Amino acid sequence: MKKLFWGGIHPEGHKDLSRGGAPVPAPLPVQVVLPMVQHIGAACTPLVQVGDQVKMGQKIGDSDGLCAPVHASVSGKVVAVEPRPHPNGREVLSVVIENDYTDTPDDALKPHLTHQELSPQEILGIIREAGIVGMGGATFPTDVKAFSALGQVDYILINACECEPYITADDTLLCTYPEQVIRGTEALMHTLTPRHTIIAVEDNKAEAIRILKNALPKDTAIEVRVLPTRYPQGAEKQLIQAVTGRQVPPGKLPAAVGCAVFNAATAASVYQAVYEGKPVTRRIVTVTGDGAAAPKNMIVRIGTSLEQAIEAAGGIRAETQKVICGGPMMGVAQKDLAAPVLKGTNAILCLKEALPQPSAPTCIRCSRCVAVCPMHLQPLYLYRFEQSGNKKELERLHLMDCIECGSCAYACPGHLPLVERFRAGKMLLKEAKKA
Repeated sequence: MKKLFWGGIHPEGHKDLSRGGAPVPAPLPVQVVLPMVQHIGAACTPLVQVGDQVKMGQKIGDSDGLCAPVHASVSGKVVAVEPRPHPNGREVLSVVIENDYTDTPDDALKPHLTHQELSPQEILGIIREAGIVGMGGATFPTDVKAFSALGQVDYILINACECEPYITADDTLLCTYPEQVIRGTEALMHTLTPRHTIIAVEDNKAEAIRILKNALPKDTAIEVRVLPTRYPQGAEKQLIQAVTGRQVPPGKLPAAVGCAVFNAATAASVYQAVYEGKPVTRRIVTVTGDGAAAPKNMIVRIGTSLEQAIEAAGGIRAETQKVICGGPMMGVAQKDLAAPVLKGTNAILCLKEALPQPSAPTCIRCSRCVAVCPMHLQPLYLYRFEQSGNKKELERLHLMDCIECGSCAYACPGHLPLVERFRAGKMLLKEAKKA
């Protein structure tokens, strides 16, 4: 098989556990907990107080700078504005809304018949006010990414690879709502005016590929590009290289090589904001794993607890040892299932067996981690220098270019906690720069 980017691995997919059928609406929660941090950037400032009545879709948090506003996912009464558990493991200032079950809508965002009547700046404004972020898990504010690409790119890539094992949320989206992805992509094309627009899908999604191709208008400039299944093909830099052959230089963004990458669910959210006047208040979430009683894809309101989402999918098996928010490679293990579903939550993974954790992990210098690293890094040396706190060497070996994909940890026969230590090393470098 031809290699389209350096390194990578082929973990078992386990996608058949949850694949098939339309997503099922999850039962409405009694309360939603809406953290003011659901994006990369500055935390939102709450715009409501305890006792306020809010409408579904009403903006309840916002701030200046790099930020994406947060909206009420139900209508009801604000019962708390306080720190609550977050999937990142910390407590984050959150707005708690008691559901009145009427879904009384807020009409701040107006639907449009077509994106063509709007200027690029107007579309960017709609995207911003809808609170759209990278819905594949990256959660970078979409309006900022698109604004930085204005006049800079000749490629728009819609990332529908969904290369992590177990997750089928984007697969389900393509099979059920292909028109939303296509029309959202057209709105992005109207904004950025690229020469090429490609929806990239891995070849393990045959049904989604067929449906998507059939849904494309006959006169469209959008191409569906089928790529061989390989992890981490869905990472921005790897996808750009696989599709265009271009390589993003270290420390640079995709716009530096004329590309802008958006997740398929992000494109669908753009459609919903422009054509339906809806901010991000719900998303498709895959609840899966051998610890989930009835794996499936559900449409879940943002702010629903992980526990409620799991219960809606049949509950958790008694033998389950670990619950992960996201996929097995880049997801975060959860210590409190009261933490809520966020805009970037594409999966809740329940696993019976956790990976072995040796008491004294040792590098045997087999170099497998080097062979699979898609960023051309040297994980064995990065691990050694993080352990010794050698910031100079960590910088020299480009630790900050690590995308934390977990390929090195997957390939390591010694089960070294590589990604965990690399995250700690990045914090060390960031703190050193602040000093």
